[in-house]
Amino acid sequence: MLILLGVAVVVAGFAIGLNPLLVVVASALVTGLLAGHSLVEVLSAFGKAFNENRYVSAAWLILPVIGVLERAGLQERARAVISGFRAVTLPRLLIGYLLFRQLTSALGLTSIAGQAQTVRPLVAPMAEAAAEARGGPLDDERRESIRAFTAATDNVGLLFGEDIFLAIGSILLMVGFLAQSGIVMEPLHLSLWAIPTAIAAFLVHGARLILFGRKIARGGAPEAGQ
Repeated sequence: MLILLGVAVVVAGFAIGLNPLLVVVASALVTGLLAGHSLVEVLSAFGKAFNENRYVSAAWLILPVIGVLERAGLQERARAVISGFRAVTLPRLLIGYLLFRQLTSALGLTSIAGQAQTVRPLVAPMAEAAAEARGGPLDDERRESIRAFTAATDNVGLLFGEDIFLAIGSILLMVGFLAQSGIVMEPLHLSLWAIPTAIAAFLVHGARLILFGRKIARGGAPEAGQ
């Protein structure tokens, strides 16, 4: 029961407001030492876990990179590029991005795009520029509505595209849950049944984008949930 003192360390550390990383490390050290492991073994376990999961830290590298690019004029450049294509409208741009997001997610490339690395620095400024090219300068309300719909488009594409990929966590979770209930089903079967849902989501959200583009062109600013 002594190894449960690690939990007490976590509770006490958070209660007095210590650094969360320091609290977790202290808790792990207490638990490991009380479990009969030497300090070297505990530190070795830390090193092994960090080495095997170091890709988790890669996500934090995106933030400063995006910040530097935006400071260098990435959003302005994205707007300028779209402004040069008169045939690109707001609905066409977002429907194209929706299709791209669904197809790449269906192939398991869920991290190839996203809110931080794609929507904020690239797609949203492009969508704003496409709307301005047709309807003139945007007020704050319409601009925020475009950004909300752009973020929603990324979410819809990812959510309904990733379930087509065989090795995604949601598919494996459903296979395991059904197996526990005595229902044996191959991941491929669930993935195939996700295709009609993805197509329906594409058509429904595509129609919403077309209607949204018309309202923006007329000067309206519907909410992203409408």
